Amino acid sequence: MGSNVLGNGSLDCALDVKRLAQQVRNADYTPRAFNSLVMRFQSPRACVMLYRSGKFLIIGTKSPEESQQALDKLMDTLQKVDHTHKVLKYQVANIVGSADLRFRVRLEGLAREHSRFCTYEPELFPGLIYRMLKPKCTMLVFVSGKLVITGLKTTAEGEEALCKMFPVLVNFRILSDSSDESSDDDEDDDGDDIE
Repeated sequence: MGSNVLGNGSLDCALDVKRLAQQVRNADYTPRAFNSLVMRFQSPRACVMLYRSGKFLIIGTKSPEESQQALDKLMDTLQKVDHTHKVLKYQVANIVGSADLRFRVRLEGLAREHSRFCTYEPELFPGLIYRMLKPKCTMLVFVSGKLVITGLKTTAEGEEALCKMFPVLVNFRILSDSSDESSDDDEDDDGDDIE
C-alpha cells in the first residue's frame, strides 16, 4: 500500500516569510498565488508550507518517520539562516493510503450488499465510498480496482483496513472484461458486513 502523510504544527513565533524566501534555497514565496512559503526537500521527498504565523504543514512524505525527518530538516534550515525557533507542537494529522487490487470491482453489487456502510452515486462521483468502523477510515473504491483510504492515523491502520476489505472486494470481482457492472450482480455472496 502506498501512502501520503500530512503533518501539521507550529513554531514558537511569527516568521518573516518574504525574507526567508530570499535566504533559503528551494523556497518559493508568491503571495498573490498562495500565502505561504513553500519549501521542497528531496530527501526525504517532502513539501513544507510555512505561514507567517509560524504554523506549517508537511506533505508528501511516505511515512510518519519521513515526516519527522522533514521537520528536522526544516528546523536545520531555519537555524542555518539565523532563526532559533522551537516547535511548539507537531502531529501527523492524516495518512492517505492507496492500492491497486489488479482486478475490476462490481460497485453496484457491493453498494447493495453493504448499504449500511456505502454511498454510491455514480452520476455524482465515480467511486464507491465505504466507511469502515474498525479501523475508522473511509475507503474510496473504483471500478478499476484502485483504492484510496483516508482518515488513517497510522500506516498500520491502512494495512489492517486493506486486509479486512480485500476478501469482501474479491466477492465483487468482475471476472470478464465486460464494462457492464450489473451482469454479475445476481451472483450470491456471503454479504458479511465489515465494521
